Amino acid sequence: MLRTPFYDPERSYEDNYDAGPFGALAGLDTYQMDGEPQADFLGQRVYAPFGIPAGPLLNSAYCAAAFKKGFDICVYKTVRSDAFPCHPFPNVLAIHPEGDLTLEALKRPLVTDASYTEPLSITNSFGVPSKTAAAWQEDAKKAVEAAGKGQVLVLSFMGTVRPGQTEQEFIDDYALAARMAAETGAKVLETNLSCPNIGNEGLVCYNLDVTEKVVKAIRKEIGSTPLVLKVGYYQNDADMERLAEAVNEYADSVAGINTLQAEIRNAAGEQALPGSPARLRSGVCGAGIRWAGLGFVERMHAIRERRGFSFSIEGVGGVMNAEDYKTYRDLGADSVMSATGAMWDPYLAREIKEAYPHA
Repeated sequence: MLRTPFYDPERSYEDNYDAGPFGALAGLDTYQMDGEPQADFLGQRVYAPFGIPAGPLLNSAYCAAAFKKGFDICVYKTVRSDAFPCHPFPNVLAIHPEGDLTLEALKRPLVTDASYTEPLSITNSFGVPSKTAAAWQEDAKKAVEAAGKGQVLVLSFMGTVRPGQTEQEFIDDYALAARMAAETGAKVLETNLSCPNIGNEGLVCYNLDVTEKVVKAIRKEIGSTPLVLKVGYYQNDADMERLAEAVNEYADSVAGINTLQAEIRNAAGEQALPGSPARLRSGVCGAGIRWAGLGFVERMHAIRERRGFSFSIEGVGGVMNAEDYKTYRDLGADSVMSATGAMWDPYLAREIKEAYPHA
C-alpha cells in the first residue's frame, strides 16, 4: 500500500533535509517490541534483521523517526570527508516498467513522470550530497543515540573523486572519511562502493583492484569496527567471487544491490533530469530491480557456502512487502533492507515483524 512518502519528491533535497521526514513516519505513533532481541546483526542484537539502507535517511531526524516505527537497522545517508553539493531538482521521479527491469530492458530509455503507482519503481539522482564533516559528525552522533533497544545505527561513507587526483589520493580520501565516521561512535560502518557518479571509470566496486586497496585502507583506520561493503550488480560470477574474497579478508558483510542504471527521458523524449549530459543516465530502483537483488544474494550465498567464508549478506532491492523480505531471507540474506518500499510505507517494518516474527 502506497502512503505519503517520508521523502517528498516534490521538494528539493535541502527542503527535505531541513523539514522532513514527512507523512506517517513523522507521526507520534511508535512500534515497540516486547522481550529480548534475538537476531544478530554484525554483533548487535536486533528484533528483526530489517531496515532502511543508505539513501532515504538524510539525517538524525529521519533515523530517529524510522527507529520509532520499528526499523531496527537504519543507515545514515552516505557522507564524505568534506561538503559536496546535491544534483539539481528534481531528484526522484516515477518510472513504469512492464515487468522486471532486466539488463536487456535497461538498454532502452525509460519514460518518467511524477505519478507514483504500484508496482512502484523510481529513478533517483542525488549525486551523494554531503554536509561538512563537522556538521554530519555532530548529527550522526545524535542518530547513534536515537537507536532504541534492539536497534543499531549504521553510518555510510565514501571517498570523493576530484580533478587531477591520483589513485592513492582517492584511496586516502576513503580512509579519511572512514576515520571521521568511526569518530562518531557508530557501532557499524558501511562504505559505499556503488554510486554511479564516482568517476569516469564507473563504480568503484567494478574495479576490484581499487576495491581491495580501498577496503584494506579503511580497515587500517577503523580497527575491529564491523564494516559493510555496499556494491552494485555483477554480471560475472568470477568478479563476484573475487569480491567475496575481499569481503572475507577485510570486511564483515556485503550489501547488494544498489540501483541499476538506465537512460531516463520524459514523455517528449527529452532528458528528464536537468543538469549535465551525464544525468541522462540515472539509478533506478523499486519493484523493477527485485530480480537483481535476489539474484545477487543467491549467487553470493552460493559462493560463501562453497568457499566456507564467514561474512554476512545484506539483501537490498525491490523489497516492497513482507513476502519480499521472506524471499530474501530464504535465499541466504542475513539481513534485508528496503529504501523505495519503506519510503512509501513507513509501517513496513511492523508488517514484516508481525508476518514473520522469527525470520
